[in-house]
Amino acid sequence: MPAGNTLTEAERGVVMLASEGHTNRDIAARLFISKKTVESKLTIAYRKLGISRRAQLHAVLDELR
Repeated sequence: MPAGNTLTEAERGVVMLASEGHTNRDIAARLFISKKTVESKLTIAYRKLGISRRAQLHAVLDELR
């Protein structure tokens, strides 16, 4: 999927953790970033991937792998 190739390493890391069911707070703690940064990275990644909800991540990530 071309959009997946446009994700930065940081966006990809946040997306992967979100797809595993981690909360934004958990992701922030694991990556040593703020919760607001997690939200921002997810918003940008969703736009790049053409999705609007966290629940859609699984289908998109299957295509990325």
